[in-house]
Amino acid sequence: MKVTLINTSDAGGGAPAACMRLLKALELQQVDVQMQVQDKKTIEPRVVSIGDNFIGRLKIKFNFLYERLPFIWFKAKDRSVRFAFSTAGTGTDISRQASVLNADILHLHWTNSGYLSINNLKKLFETGKPVVWTLHDMWAFTGGCHYAGDCGHFVNECGNCWMLRDSGDNDISSSGWLRKSGMLKSAKNIVFVTCSHWLADVARTSSLLKDFRIETIPNPIDTAVFSPKDKNAAKLKWNISPKAKIILFGAANILDRRKGITYLVEALHHLKSDYPDVEDVEIVIFGKNKSFDVNQLPFKVHELNVITSQNDLAELYSLADVFVTPAIEDNLPNTIMESLACGTPVVAFNTGGIPDMVEHQQNGYLAHFKSSADFAAGINYVLNSGRKTELAASARKKVLDNFTNEIVASKYLAVYQSILNK
Repeated sequence: MKVTLINTSDAGGGAPAACMRLLKALELQQVDVQMQVQDKKTIEPRVVSIGDNFIGRLKIKFNFLYERLPFIWFKAKDRSVRFAFSTAGTGTDISRQASVLNADILHLHWTNSGYLSINNLKKLFETGKPVVWTLHDMWAFTGGCHYAGDCGHFVNECGNCWMLRDSGDNDISSSGWLRKSGMLKSAKNIVFVTCSHWLADVARTSSLLKDFRIETIPNPIDTAVFSPKDKNAAKLKWNISPKAKIILFGAANILDRRKGITYLVEALHHLKSDYPDVEDVEIVIFGKNKSFDVNQLPFKVHELNVITSQNDLAELYSLADVFVTPAIEDNLPNTIMESLACGTPVVAFNTGGIPDMVEHQQNGYLAHFKSSADFAAGINYVLNSGRKTELAASARKKVLDNFTNEIVASKYLAVYQSILNK
C-alpha cells in the first residue's frame, strides 16, 4: 500500500506537526508513505516539495501572495481575520506529480496558503484514486472560513459572511461554497476524517459533507519524546526557580483571535485577587508574539518565543505545574496532547474538541466557556487541590490509552483498507 500525505508544509503549525507525526506513525507500521508539500522545512527524506528549484520557489511565493494579498487588501473586514479565510482561488496542479501518480491512496490534510486551489483539489479527485481528507478545521465545508465562530450559514449555503467587508448574498463566501459543491461532485471514493468528535458533529450538519462518510481519528503523538522529564533539571536548564509554581501557555501565534489570550489575562488577574493563598506563581509563554505586552500579566513572566525542538517542548511541559489554553475555537490542539503526554494537567474552556482530551477534574479542568473566573478557579484547583500526583498520572494515561502512534495508525489503516476494497 502506497500512501501520499498532502499538506501545505511539513513544519510550522498544528496541521504540519500532526501530518508529520502521522507519517512517522505509518512508517512504524511498515506503510510505504511519503508527504507531498508546497514548502519543505525539514530534512525528512520522505517529504517531497514542489519548490525544490528556483522556479518552483518563485511560484510558491507568487501563489501565496496572489491568494492572500487581494483578500487582505480588499475583502477582509479587519486585521483579525486576515488569515482566517482562504479563497483557494490559485494553486498548483500536482495531479501529475510522481507522488500522486504512484500512490494507492491520496491523504489530504491542510492545503491552503496558495498550495492547492479548489480546482486543483477537483483534479486530484478526478484521478479516481481513493482519497482520505483529514480536516484540521472547518474550511472543507464552508465558503472559505477556517472556523465559523457563531455563524451557521454552512448548514445550508454560505453568503453574508461576517469576516468580509463586502458581505452579501453573492459575496466570495457564497461563490466559494458553490465552487466546493462542484468540486465534491467529483469525489467518488472519499472518506472525511476529523480529529475531534466536535468537528465530526459539525461537519455532519453541513450541506456540503452531510452525505459523505465521516470518521473521527485523533492525531498521534510520540509518547517517548513527549514523556515526563525531570522537573528540577528542566527548571535549571531554563533558568526558572525550583520553588516556583509554573503556569505554561503556548501557541504557534499567541495573538491568534481563537487562542483567547484576553481571557487568560483576565483569569490570571482573578487568580491573583481571588486566591491570595496561591504563591510563588510564575508564567512561561512560548510562541510567536508580535505585540502582546507580557507586563499585562500579574506574575513574573518568562517569554521564550517560538520553540521548534520537540525535546525542548517536552521539557517545558514537564517543568510546568499546569498548562493553560483559553482557546475559544479549536479542533484537537497538539499543545494539549503534548502537555498531557508529559504528565502535566491542562486547564481549558469546555469547547470544540478539547473535551476529547481533557476530563474535568481527572486530568485537568474544563472551565465554563469564556468564564475567566472559572478558568482561574481551574488553575487554582490544579495548583492547590492536593491531587498533583493523581492528575499527572491520569494525564499521561489518557494519551497512552488513546493517542499513541500504534493506536492512531491502526485506525487509519482500517480506513485505507476499507476504501481500497471498494
